[in-house]
Amino acid sequence: MSKTIQMPALSPTMEEGTLAKWLVKEGDSVSSGDLLAEIETDKATMEFEAVDEGIIAKITVAEGSEGVKVGTVIAILAEEGEDVAEAAKGGGKAEAAPAASAEAAPAPKAETAKADAAPTEAVAPKAGPALAKQDGDRIKASPLARRLAQEKGLDLASVSGSGPNGRIVKADLEGVKPGAVVPAAGAVPAAAPSPVGASAPVQDFGIPHEVVKLSSMRKTIARRLTESKQQVPHIYLTVDIQLDRLLKLRADLNDGLSGRGVKLSVNDLLIKALGVALIQVPECNVQFAGDQMLKFQRADISVAVSIPGGLITPIITEADSRGVAAISTAMKDLAGRAKEGKLKPEEYQGGTASLSNMGMFGIKQFEAVINPPQGMIMAIGAGEKRPYVIDDSLQIATVMSATGSFDHRAIDGADGARLMQVFKQLVENPLGMLA
Repeated sequence: MSKTIQMPALSPTMEEGTLAKWLVKEGDSVSSGDLLAEIETDKATMEFEAVDEGIIAKITVAEGSEGVKVGTVIAILAEEGEDVAEAAKGGGKAEAAPAASAEAAPAPKAETAKADAAPTEAVAPKAGPALAKQDGDRIKASPLARRLAQEKGLDLASVSGSGPNGRIVKADLEGVKPGAVVPAAGAVPAAAPSPVGASAPVQDFGIPHEVVKLSSMRKTIARRLTESKQQVPHIYLTVDIQLDRLLKLRADLNDGLSGRGVKLSVNDLLIKALGVALIQVPECNVQFAGDQMLKFQRADISVAVSIPGGLITPIITEADSRGVAAISTAMKDLAGRAKEGKLKPEEYQGGTASLSNMGMFGIKQFEAVINPPQGMIMAIGAGEKRPYVIDDSLQIATVMSATGSFDHRAIDGADGARLMQVFKQLVENPLGMLA
């Protein structure tokens, strides 16, 4: 009897993914453990293995298909001795499963088609409820169709809508001759402000441009950061920190570690400092969870790493108790695999706080957006020579600015200030965090 191969859940929170590449073709024999496909989630590309043996009778979801829901039948496997052609026929109904992606099935003409299927739709704002056609002369049209009609000089009153309940959508405007636009009675003006979180309005198409389809990662980044700024009340606290002692300690440690193939970065030491600071100020090592608070017993630091197409935050677990050499080795390994898209879900999901360092770009100071559901993120600026008061005299020192962003629902300003104070003390007196 044939078996179905379903879209796997490669992480606890995965709901859909992109079937990036098939590693087998119809007619191939496979055994348990053989690689079947590469699945792209919002953070990484992972390999999917077979759990049964047999022959690939039919592939029901083409490679490159996006938005494939977990549990969707993506292939049919014929068992040994089974007629492959019959097995493939039996999988015909599987194609009706919700594998929907813009490439896997023809996009409906209605406005409900996925944005990925029509790049010009992808930049349209998600306006409020669709305009309903009343008993009067009100014209029902999508915001995008209304805006395009105005730009092209099309008369909406002369257009028949193919969308739900006769709604005019973008596809209905093709072939319509230009003319004076007749505004719909009671319609929302095209210039009405977009709701919070909506995409940018369609711009003048006369400007040279390229339409770039959003990757799963970029969509997730956009959604999560928008939610963070909308739902999390941020409070920002900044301190200036003298780096000279930390730089001296780093040089001394690197001399001692030269035979072990380890070279510490300033960021490695800052990860350690934040981990220790969170344990010393446990009120900041927390997470807001509705009607309760999560207080963590260790500090797992998510470190922002820029990768092609977006950003990922691999986690240095137990940063408070790990040695700096171990932190450095782990960070290099995680960052390297992050750029190759080979991190495991548990290596980038979780963490009790985050650290983002843009000092290497010469950025002096910035305010980072909290990575929900975490309670804080530390933003690190560039270390630079500045006039600085040392022992009541003005001297030149290497100074950096660090800004903590705190979830004010979970962390009071005074507690955030104490964390920044402890972080500053640890960086300026770095031997204390190695004890």
